[in-house]
Amino acid sequence: MHTISTFGELLSAAKSQYLIYDMGRRVQPIDVMAFRQIEALTSPYPFPIQGHACFALVFWEHAATPFIWFLKLPLDEQGLLNPAGRSQFIEMLLDAMGTDLKQELTEAQQQRLAIHPFSYRPAPEKLALFNALVRRQLGQAASSQYEYACQYLSGKVSRDQWQAVGLQGLADICARAELLDHPEMLLSAIDSAAMEVQIALCQLLEHMTISPQLAQHITQSLSLRDSAIQPFFIRALASQPQHCASAIMTIAAQQNLSQECLLAVAARCWLVLKQAPCRKIFLESLALQTQDFFNRIFADIVAIPAIRPLLLGELRNPDRSVQLSAAIGGLFRNTQQ
Repeated sequence: MHTISTFGELLSAAKSQYLIYDMGRRVQPIDVMAFRQIEALTSPYPFPIQGHACFALVFWEHAATPFIWFLKLPLDEQGLLNPAGRSQFIEMLLDAMGTDLKQELTEAQQQRLAIHPFSYRPAPEKLALFNALVRRQLGQAASSQYEYACQYLSGKVSRDQWQAVGLQGLADICARAELLDHPEMLLSAIDSAAMEVQIALCQLLEHMTISPQLAQHITQSLSLRDSAIQPFFIRALASQPQHCASAIMTIAAQQNLSQECLLAVAARCWLVLKQAPCRKIFLESLALQTQDFFNRIFADIVAIPAIRPLLLGELRNPDRSVQLSAAIGGLFRNTQQ
């Protein structure tokens, strides 16, 4: 009998259709063929975060309600999936359920699976958007909060009634950002909605591919916002690196990037670091932080395959400040300990 060793084999054995979403950096789908290469250990995980792959497996049979696993599995130094953790989880599943992943579990089996070391609970805004995206992809209706969120963003409800707007309703709108009058609603909300709603929208839009028009509007609005709000607007530009670069340049012209802005770039907007000017601004601002902060952030982003060669090249760049040289020296000393 063939031993099941990958999630793809397990879900195929269960006769399930499935989708994969990254849940670590941005909520975004991972192509099934690409995921098979990740599982075969021939490709690194594309969106590592703090040495782990955080992803959701959505699977279903026919038109049934989908089942979802949120998993956090360790990666090795090359960014490849650690097969030991995956094998441990699969073995635990097979012991409890066999290959019938949709069977009813006993209370004892549920408790055992609930405490496994690879479970992952996404942040509320990620979970809301994930639910909205999956519902739309599977042809399901939006949540019950959707209608009121539409009424609020369209101005049919008073601006100060924002507390009745549900995060899931805003996520449903963002997941359908190109439909109906949603583009106009989102453009208007960036100016007119309560600041709490503006922040929530930015936390959702950071996972979406937003339109150039919306990106330009967010970039223009960013300069009018308080410094404590600007990092949220930067994150909302994650899918539009050119506009994100403009936002970073605007802030950097007045001051060094704050810790919150640095975290926004590292966590969501890493693609902007492909641009040499932004990379320089980011690293020089990062070097002004504590050595521990520099080490943690650099170690996290240098593991991202899309920008790893560029960041490693900066370690040998002679055109850098004394502060950045000192921070890089501290990084090397820390890795040698």
